[in-house]
Amino acid sequence: MTGLSDSFQRPINYLRISVTDRCNLRCIYCLPPGGVRLLSHGEILTYEEIHTIARAAAELGINKIRLTGGEPLVRSGLPELIQMLAQIEAIDDISLTTNGTLLSHYAAELKQAGLRRVNVSLDTLKQDKFEFITRLGNNLGQVLEGIEVAKAVGLNPVKLNMVVMSGVNDDELLDFAGKTIAEDWHVRFIELMPVTGEGSTAPKFVSAGEMRQRLELLGELEPCLPSIGNGPAKYFRLPHAKGTVGFITPVSEHFCFRCNRLRLTADGKLRPCLLSDYEIDLKQPLRSGISSAGLKQLFEEAVANKPLRHHLAEGYVPKERPFSQVGG
Repeated sequence: MTGLSDSFQRPINYLRISVTDRCNLRCIYCLPPGGVRLLSHGEILTYEEIHTIARAAAELGINKIRLTGGEPLVRSGLPELIQMLAQIEAIDDISLTTNGTLLSHYAAELKQAGLRRVNVSLDTLKQDKFEFITRLGNNLGQVLEGIEVAKAVGLNPVKLNMVVMSGVNDDELLDFAGKTIAEDWHVRFIELMPVTGEGSTAPKFVSAGEMRQRLELLGELEPCLPSIGNGPAKYFRLPHAKGTVGFITPVSEHFCFRCNRLRLTADGKLRPCLLSDYEIDLKQPLRSGISSAGLKQLFEEAVANKPLRHHLAEGYVPKERPFSQVGG
């Protein structure tokens, strides 16, 4: 194992893998109102292809994998993929990001297969808002049940991701933060990225600075270290809280200078940056019989082209892919 570093001397050890572009929700910040063209079955990487790519990545120094979507749990047989990835010796952490609607059904099987922990996307605790944000129906109870089942089977810490939107759910900041005191939740408040939505109907941004000001009503936020993981959040703890509050700030205070990740899209494109349209195709070379050494060269090429930072502040927004294909 040699280890990967980009041209700015950032070590790269984390691969996010989108296993599907399909989702059973239609969240307003993730998908445009008209939806997107779904990939056909043949366009999606097989589990065997994902395993081959992950093994090559591990031999280069990747040791952490996160499975995303779309909604990863809508793809059949996901525990089988986790079991395959868990057998790669150099991979020491496999995690999952999910909307939680199917989590109660699969949590125990996922844990048994080798999944270490799970992040659940949950933007509201109110049923009417849940229906508005997801553009779908009565799933909130299923998500809350999934969170509890995941905790019970040991997929800890279960982290809750809330995308904060002005006039939509920002009035629930105190409710979510309060859960870190009363129920040992680990909540991460995420700034909305301007990548979906049109004109006045698009949800509006709230800065992490404003969020923190509002949370002062619950007490002083004391900085703390994450219990596990090496993502972009900055963590804090409220007085007498067992859980934590985190802030992910892609807009107001970008964290590109310490980015350690690559992304593999559902159709096999390797992307060094979420907020750039640059990508390298791995699927076609893989299906044409590329060697492991050749696959590693493509990884090294992607890492060499990883940009210093995104350019949201300058008004650049990636246009080629929705988040449902990239995995967020």
